[in-house]
Amino acid sequence: MPTKLLFEDNTYDCNQNESVLDALIGHGVPVPHSCRSGSCQTCLMRATKGTPPESAQKGLKETLKAQNYFLACSCHPQEDMEIALPDADAGRFKATVKTVETLSHDIVCLGLHCEQPVDYRAGQFINLFKDSTLGRSYSLASVPTRDTHLKLHVRKVPEGRVSGWIHHQLKPGDSVEISQPIGNCFYVSGNPEQGLLLIGTGSGLAPLYGIALDAITQGHTGPIRLYHGSRNIEGLYLTEELRALAKQHPNFSYTPCISNTEFVAQEGYATGRALDVALADINGLSGWRIFLCGNPDMVKSAKKKAFLSGAAIKDIYADAFTLAAA
Repeated sequence: MPTKLLFEDNTYDCNQNESVLDALIGHGVPVPHSCRSGSCQTCLMRATKGTPPESAQKGLKETLKAQNYFLACSCHPQEDMEIALPDADAGRFKATVKTVETLSHDIVCLGLHCEQPVDYRAGQFINLFKDSTLGRSYSLASVPTRDTHLKLHVRKVPEGRVSGWIHHQLKPGDSVEISQPIGNCFYVSGNPEQGLLLIGTGSGLAPLYGIALDAITQGHTGPIRLYHGSRNIEGLYLTEELRALAKQHPNFSYTPCISNTEFVAQEGYATGRALDVALADINGLSGWRIFLCGNPDMVKSAKKKAFLSGAAIKDIYADAFTLAAA
């Protein structure tokens, strides 16, 4: 028997094994959503009556849980519920576009200024909204102690409604809405001699760039090795900046990797997948801290191979860039 959802003065059936998000969308109700897997938190909602299942609150701050906030994509109601979109201060706040800088043929760096202080760590992500219901997740490449505004690396997705808007319409001075920073893929001080291995593909460089800078800024003394992979050389970016960073800090190294088998080897570039190049360079990962960002297949494979190479599960941090529907 379906449960009932009361939302904005209308009642909707939610069938067994159906999420709140699927039920609302199935009835033609527009609600914010993106990943549908409980990661991005774009579909945050609040139960004004009824209790959301514990599984629907996974990853939320305790302050939000206490107020009956939940993720619609993960919520399979066990009772009738009255639900609402989140209060403005719980889910979103205003930001102003400062810069839109081209980094490569399909990636721009979007700079955002927020009137209110933003408590974040380099490597976390925020949701950026095009309108009241359409948003996408983007990782933070900025470092709070170094940068005056937030920086995102946005790849142009074919027919992408949000990435296309960012690339072709947003301009300095425009106002946008963003979420509070989310995620646990960031640098934590306390073991400054530990080796850090950072592997990413595409715009997965964004969080890794921020994490590397954050570690350097905090005085990390152990090796910091960054491997950035792309099928073609055109897919790489910030190469000169990263090479300059490596010259300034002897414990930091940067290896751009090209996976295209037809690529003619060039000085300064490794051939092969970033993961394979990294594992060939480092003889065992016992004691290393690993950060993996980008293509979901790469991240999944890298987590397994890093563990088999000796890395402890607690030392593997991952952020898979799941492609939302256009």
